[in-house]
Amino acid sequence: MQAAPISGGRLYHYRHIIMKYTYIILAATMTLSAASCQRQNSLTKAEIEEGWELLFNGKDLSCWRDYGGTELTNGWAVVDGCIQAPGTGADGSGYIVTKKEYANFILSWDWKLTHGGNSGMLYHVIDRPEFEVPYVTGPEYQLIDNEGWEEVNAPEKLEEWQKLGVDYAMHLPDYSKMKVNPQGQWNNSRIVFDNGHVEHWLNGEKILEFEAWTEDWFLKKNSGKWANAREYGLAHSGVICLQDHGDPASFRNIKILELPANEGGEVSLFNGVDLTGWEPFGDGKWTVEDGCLSTANGDNKQYGYLCTREYYKNFDVSLEFKQVSNGNSGLFFHSFIRGFNTVNGWQCEVAPKGFDTGGIYESYGRGWLVQIPDEKESILKENEWNSLRLRVEGSHVQTWLNGEAMIDIEDELIGATTGRIALQIHDGNDIKVLWKNIVLKEL
Repeated sequence: MQAAPISGGRLYHYRHIIMKYTYIILAATMTLSAASCQRQNSLTKAEIEEGWELLFNGKDLSCWRDYGGTELTNGWAVVDGCIQAPGTGADGSGYIVTKKEYANFILSWDWKLTHGGNSGMLYHVIDRPEFEVPYVTGPEYQLIDNEGWEEVNAPEKLEEWQKLGVDYAMHLPDYSKMKVNPQGQWNNSRIVFDNGHVEHWLNGEKILEFEAWTEDWFLKKNSGKWANAREYGLAHSGVICLQDHGDPASFRNIKILELPANEGGEVSLFNGVDLTGWEPFGDGKWTVEDGCLSTANGDNKQYGYLCTREYYKNFDVSLEFKQVSNGNSGLFFHSFIRGFNTVNGWQCEVAPKGFDTGGIYESYGRGWLVQIPDEKESILKENEWNSLRLRVEGSHVQTWLNGEAMIDIEDELIGATTGRIALQIHDGNDIKVLWKNIVLKEL
């Protein structure tokens, strides 16, 4: 298959939710009076056949754990068949997350707040020690008692991007379609995430709709609250999160239907013209020279990274590289940036002859996971174009250099993560590497 050049980040073709799922949304979004006729925290026979899963059974919190932990210890409890937040949380604490990760889904739940209450439902949250709070990675459907909050916190007023139903600090709902039950009564909300197409629903009405990872999406992300939250919203999968923002809140009928991923297709990560789809970090010089992507030392001779704007988990990527001088570089994957130029993730090594091009190095602390056999060092062609291929599928990682297999390993930690692809410039002097024909196929 011939790769199509990409413009404006990864190419997403909008597709309507197929009729089956449209029916599910409309049929399963019921009024509260109708819901009262059904046993709470249960699935109907039709929902079971459709594939819905309960995230709360009305009896225990077996599907949930602390954010950043393995158990549930922060006060969330089951009270009268509802999950209740104790109201002791704050900006930096009080979050619980699902034990399972989800990518594409319809998520439905009932919620009830106290007067002036503030909470939220987040998704695609990355739970790693480097992220102190979930909202710096996961988008949020805001849950808040708008009027009550302003009464309690007068004279402070909510910004529009902080109000009920928003995609927090990103997209606003259609207020004319919002029908909110009085404070203290139950409401129903839904999030649809279908391969980048996102919908927010409230009490049976669709109030918000947008496409993730478009140029408009990145413009909003980089010009507002998330401008310095570099990894916000980039993950294509993650845990679901409930927030205790210092106010008691109740939840019930939390259920999810997983949707299929689009069939993987080939995309060109470099268009041969400019750096669309990439973000630079650290110390480096990134230019396009005669249709090639040039990476070189910056003025301070420190580490630098040119990263994709999106995360990729399972993929097969191929490219060509030429080490113009001192080619100490690398192809990072499942990575993210911390601070100015610190990367967390794994690296498919690209280095001068004798330094394991095609091997896998980890920046988390284990160092080399696998180095190439000495007899394969001669496969690298110095000062010439080389082809490199990296395949990551779950915990299985393989590399090829100039068509020759280099490594083949299994690593559970790699399989449990996701992240950016990045081109590295090592610290040092006189480093310059050219890249071209960077083509990725999602698996």
